Amino acid sequence: MDSGMISKIQKSIEYAKEPDRVEISALTATFRGNHDTYNLTFANGQWTCECNFFGQRGVCSHTMAIERLLVPMLKVTEPEES
Repeated sequence: MDSGMISKIQKSIEYAKEPDRVEISALTATFRGNHDTYNLTFANGQWTCECNFFGQRGVCSHTMAIERLLVPMLKVTEPEES
């Protein structure tokens, strides 16, 4: 491995120790639930899921789970009440 690549790897390790350097503004994910597979989207500070429960409540086990996984990097806003 060349020295240029080694320095980039070292830099990436240092960057990873500072998660406040990164703000994710949009993201899509596929979530394999117990009953089906759902597409999740993060945009404008909020998650959406295509499952029926999310459509009824504005939150679901899929969005709550992915928030727990990614909360250090995402700025999630509370859903607006209808």
